[in-house]
Amino acid sequence: MYRTHHCGELRKEHAGRKVKLAGWVDSRRDHGGLVFIDLRDREGVTQVVFDPSSSPQAAELSHELRSEFVVQVEGEVSPRPEGTANAQLPTGAIEVRAANILVLNRSGALPYPLDDTSVNEDLRLEYRFLDIRRRLMQSNLHQRHRVVKVIRDDLDEKGFWEIETPILSKSTPEGARDYLVPSRVHPGLFYALPQAPQQYKQLLMVAGIERYFQIARCFRDEDLRADRQPEFTQVDLEMSFPSQEEIFALVEGMMRRIWKEVLGMTLPEEFPQMGYRQAMDRFGSDKPDTRYGMELGDFTEVFRSSSFKIFAGAVQAGGVVKAINVKKFADVTTGQIEQLTEMAKSFGAKGLAWIKVEGGEWKSPIVKFFSDCERQSLSKNLNVEEGDLILFAAGEWRASCEILGRLRMHLAELLTSQGKLSIDPKAWNFLWVKDFPLFMKDPETGRLAAMHHPFTRPHPEDEQKIETDPMGVRAQAYDIVLNGVEIGGGSIRIHEAALQKKMFKALQIPDETVQEQFGHLLKAFSFGAPPHGGLAIGLDRLVMLICGASSIREVIAFPKNARAQDLMSHSPSPVESKQLRDLQIEIKKK
Repeated sequence: MYRTHHCGELRKEHAGRKVKLAGWVDSRRDHGGLVFIDLRDREGVTQVVFDPSSSPQAAELSHELRSEFVVQVEGEVSPRPEGTANAQLPTGAIEVRAANILVLNRSGALPYPLDDTSVNEDLRLEYRFLDIRRRLMQSNLHQRHRVVKVIRDDLDEKGFWEIETPILSKSTPEGARDYLVPSRVHPGLFYALPQAPQQYKQLLMVAGIERYFQIARCFRDEDLRADRQPEFTQVDLEMSFPSQEEIFALVEGMMRRIWKEVLGMTLPEEFPQMGYRQAMDRFGSDKPDTRYGMELGDFTEVFRSSSFKIFAGAVQAGGVVKAINVKKFADVTTGQIEQLTEMAKSFGAKGLAWIKVEGGEWKSPIVKFFSDCERQSLSKNLNVEEGDLILFAAGEWRASCEILGRLRMHLAELLTSQGKLSIDPKAWNFLWVKDFPLFMKDPETGRLAAMHHPFTRPHPEDEQKIETDPMGVRAQAYDIVLNGVEIGGGSIRIHEAALQKKMFKALQIPDETVQEQFGHLLKAFSFGAPPHGGLAIGLDRLVMLICGASSIREVIAFPKNARAQDLMSHSPSPVESKQLRDLQIEIKKK
């Protein structure tokens, strides 16, 4: 056999034992006679000593060793000499004195030092098989494994069945572009890779499964960012006959168990809940980071009759006036104000009004228009003090909230880097955001669109407003947020064909399109569909937060880069003409 022990296994009690180890040469040190290597495998590192006085042949071969050679070592476990123990390593009290060594495979010159964290990410992704050898990457993937195991154990114990749903599916509108797969057997027809198993899990509830889950692969053809990939993994679950609170309790229990078993931490028995409207009003975001303040204040009524016409005009047009107090940032430079203004404009603002509080004075071009009452209201409600910076947004409610909400997040990062804001790195602030609007306006067409998806159930008391006041309808939808990151979302679903048709009608989906894309679901609803609901948790995002990573690419074994490319296998890639002919597809160059 190649080994008797792993490289992270040996301790003082193994002293005197003959062992075999196998792994990669992590480092090599020549001390002018004795040669030391750190031998590494998945489980850890062991120091191996080559002594020419006891094993001349092995010592001679050790001079050929280089980083990432794969070797097998035979030798005896020995306590390290006095004063040379390494308390940073679990195996730091011992070393293996080599008697024999066998080179199992040599490594070419490395494209970059594996422990160099400044290496360009695209180069790391090109050599991902090397990048994964890094301890941090292996730790991240191990944590992912542990999280998934806890989830499976937890849901199994709560009566959920793990059931797989199709990857080759039907193209239906789910909020992003589909990845399409042409059919050779049915020329001109296409499968779609699932954006989520939404309809299948609802059909499983109709089928009487009652409690389903799946570690599901999902695919969306959309622009990428740090927490998005074209293919990603979600923990998908659905229940029959649930209340919203039962789903909350189920997920909270799962999170508590993950944090206990993976991180050794105890989470609160209940997570806070906040309505969508309140989250937007207070934080300017439907996924707020509640680890710090800088909350938005509403001054709509204060400025309704203001001499400052921009604010008064916004209110008279049906809009709002919102403000935040950025503590300890009155020393902001003119250049920084200009940057914040340009940032606000990129978020949809026409400009950015501000006030500095310095030397006991309020300094700003707009202060001269403010009455004493208006200043007092700002001072009281924002707790304005010396050294503060006040920022304003005025206009349509949601846009004004989002502008300040995005500035709030940007400024929190900036102030933290300057030491002016302290965010507890060990804080885990979970939050349920609920009561989302059922509909939103499509920014391109102006038509109604589903805020989540068209299968979301409206609040019972708002159901009658779908036709008369659709923008006033609240959904039985909810997101779970952790430290400002949405890690999951779900809803209670529509389970009656009549209500589902009413929803499609409000979304102006033609009857023939409804029948073509959702006919199977409506048919299922006509055969006794139970009330049901569920949630999907973004596994990649969850593990990213647990590992303290800045991108989900750091917790996925083989991710795509920011341009949706796999640089290691060079995909997407051209295919042979015969393959295209078999599919009756012709590529036309622009």
